[in-house]
Amino acid sequence: MSTSKTSTRGVRVEVKSRYVPEHSNPGQSAWFFEYTVLIANDGEQPVQLISRHWIITNADGHEEEVRGPGVVGAQPLLGPGESFEYTSACPLPTAVGTMHGTYQMVDADGERFDAEIAPFSLRTPYAVN
Repeated sequence: MSTSKTSTRGVRVEVKSRYVPEHSNPGQSAWFFEYTVLIANDGEQPVQLISRHWIITNADGHEEEVRGPGVVGAQPLLGPGESFEYTSACPLPTAVGTMHGTYQMVDADGERFDAEIAPFSLRTPYAVN
């Protein structure tokens, strides 16, 4: 399991990833990973998650960018002290990779900012790289 944690303007993002062998097929170069994200508002005013931007890199150095509205079909509005948690997944053609990115947020004054998602690894338990 890999973890990352960062905070941007009071928005704390924590990620935990894990390999899912029951959905993977290494013989077909298909590895499947789940990641759980906690987004917490440690600030003093409400913030809303508008969209996401992920950069996924496999062991061969190939990068894939994923952009879209919200997360898991939601654009959570978080008051001070509130949090939102979700689990999603990422298939890879290699046994090792990394993910990082940003959530585009808007505060109560309508100001937009990017909340950083610190890099975390996607790796099988037996990976040596």
